[in-house]
Amino acid sequence: MNIRDFEYFHQLVKEKNFSKVAQNLSVSQPTVTLAIKRLEEEFETTFFIRDRSHKELLVTPSGYQFDAHLKVILNELTIAQKEASRAKQEKLLFGLPPIIGNYFFPNIVSKLIATGLIEQLETKEAGSQALLKLLLAGSLDFCLLGSLEPLTQPALKAETFAQTSFKIIVSKQHPLAQKKAVYFSELKDERFIMHNEGFIHDKVLKLLAQKEHFRPDVIYRTNYVHVLKSMVASNTGIACLTDIALSPNDDFSVLDLLDEHQPKFLLSIVTRATQVMTPAKKQLLDILHDTVYHSPLGKETKQ
Repeated sequence: MNIRDFEYFHQLVKEKNFSKVAQNLSVSQPTVTLAIKRLEEEFETTFFIRDRSHKELLVTPSGYQFDAHLKVILNELTIAQKEASRAKQEKLLFGLPPIIGNYFFPNIVSKLIATGLIEQLETKEAGSQALLKLLLAGSLDFCLLGSLEPLTQPALKAETFAQTSFKIIVSKQHPLAQKKAVYFSELKDERFIMHNEGFIHDKVLKLLAQKEHFRPDVIYRTNYVHVLKSMVASNTGIACLTDIALSPNDDFSVLDLLDEHQPKFLLSIVTRATQVMTPAKKQLLDILHDTVYHSPLGKETKQ
């Protein structure tokens, strides 16, 4: 057995065609055939059945089971390669969703400058769901993430340090601005400004709307919270935002949601369970802990 055999096997389960796998991986078809034969002999089972009457390649149940293990193995090897490469560069890859970043990053940066870690840091800004995929793929070392449920995947080490609520924001000229709170069902005929897919806010809007059995009229999507706020203030539409995105200087009205069992925005420090803490990574983790737990949100959680 070797790693290439695993790659051939995994691709063959996906393509179910020896010629395509050989072409995609720039090897001969006999190379792929021999690799599969070696694996079947090693494990004393049949992973593939050639249905010559229908010119099909069928994957057996044991073949699918073996491929499930190979996905984990190949992913871990990819992560190991990325981490080995980064170790030479001494880089710290840190993921931040825009809203969480706006709230916490200024204080994090000041501590990174004081400790000299700022030169090693590379940040990636995207929605929490997109960043989580990058973290699991080994493209990031740490993230501050938002989620609707605790992040309990075995591949992750996640520490939830705070939770916040979601609010509805409307222009001061909007009829709803006279209210202090609404049920989500009252928003059925409203136009929404929302974050792009991959952001937790998009998922929350879908969950709330699904519960009330209507499809929200989303007229514009953006990655940028300041654009969203500006469009709401100009009465282009309304939006759903976590309260950590709100500021006393915002020029719009903020309404509570009255619905029972509404989702909460959980904030967590997240890394991979297999992450080995170098001195620099440990120092960054200490800075994250110190920053989030000394913030108003962190203090509320401790209480």
